[in-house]
Amino acid sequence: MTENKSTIQTAAGVPERERAVLVAVVRDSQELRQSEEYLDELEFLAETADITTVRRFSQRLPQPSSRIYVGPGKLEEIAAYCEEHAVDVAIFDDELTPAQTRNIERAMPCRILDRTRLILDIFLARAQTAYAKTQVQLAQYEYMLPRLAGLWTHLERQRGGTGTRGGAGEREIETDRRIVRNRISKLKEDLKKIDRQMAVQRSNRGQLVRVALVGYTNVGKSTLMNLIAKSEVFAENKLFATLDTTVRKVVFDNLPFLLSDTVGFIRKLPTELIESFKSTLDEVREADLLLHVVDISHPRFEDQIAVVKQTLQEIGAGDKPVYLVFNKIDAYTWTEKADDDLTPATDENRSLDDLKQSWIAKANTPCIFLSAKRRTNIDKFRQDLYGMVREIHAGRYPFNNFLY
Repeated sequence: MTENKSTIQTAAGVPERERAVLVAVVRDSQELRQSEEYLDELEFLAETADITTVRRFSQRLPQPSSRIYVGPGKLEEIAAYCEEHAVDVAIFDDELTPAQTRNIERAMPCRILDRTRLILDIFLARAQTAYAKTQVQLAQYEYMLPRLAGLWTHLERQRGGTGTRGGAGEREIETDRRIVRNRISKLKEDLKKIDRQMAVQRSNRGQLVRVALVGYTNVGKSTLMNLIAKSEVFAENKLFATLDTTVRKVVFDNLPFLLSDTVGFIRKLPTELIESFKSTLDEVREADLLLHVVDISHPRFEDQIAVVKQTLQEIGAGDKPVYLVFNKIDAYTWTEKADDDLTPATDENRSLDDLKQSWIAKANTPCIFLSAKRRTNIDKFRQDLYGMVREIHAGRYPFNNFLY
């Protein structure tokens, strides 16, 4: 597997960031504003991979072209821009099929990345433990398998041979496919062994109440983890700052419980990653309570809530008790609504107090509004969390209530 470089070397040997254009199709069902916010997220992904965005391209279509994703004229426009401005990479906001990738590569003067490959590259760069690295490698190989002919550039030099049907090029592709399949099998076996070890570790924790932090990526889960558990979990304003699940024992007023921080979810999270990270997400499936952290300052935080709920359903944790934690109230901004009955109420023109009341009224789950960074309303959060853990503990150990 060839390694994907996100930087190039200058003459002085100093890494220089790659320059990229972003490409997206705006479906008929989407608002233009929503598509721009999706491109904002794609740009943040590129930034996380140390890639600088120089321009965005979008085109409204009923659905992406099955052949080249965008229309022929738009692809020519993108290719001409990349050629003129020496762009290094074009990043597409959907997972491209092998056929789309091959067709686009023929027309483009630069490297091609789709959203899935970009996320996989970020995961690989940020994986710290052997377990996380193995999971990401498995996801990358499964992504690569149907795309071998397009991804492995040395195969393009194979022009076939004589005396055999298909030629040397096809024989080498089949050999590479067999190598990748064997590698996938080996990685799956390695993960099974580690899974068994982790299952033993979880069983050795006894019957302590388990609480798991979940949420969209970059909503402040690790910051909240550090605040509650007084730990040193890596926290950074980049997507997927945390990949490896961290578990800490926390004690509130003689009441112990386990708190885990898990990988953040994201829109269009690659299927390969969901599958390979299912074992890591056992901490979520086995939790007694989920703390769903939400970045209330994000303009589409309700969409992010929906993505997290959908992902929880996919991993079999959709029925867990949930405490909604609206974080980053210090960053929440709003524009005062005009004093008339014609201006529709949106998240942008509702005050924080209005937003709080609307969510408290409509949420079917307890919620709280706080700032982990500024430690705003943290005491109330600790009181609520203590009460929920205590209730679960009392149900599990009805004769040990004297502890609290």
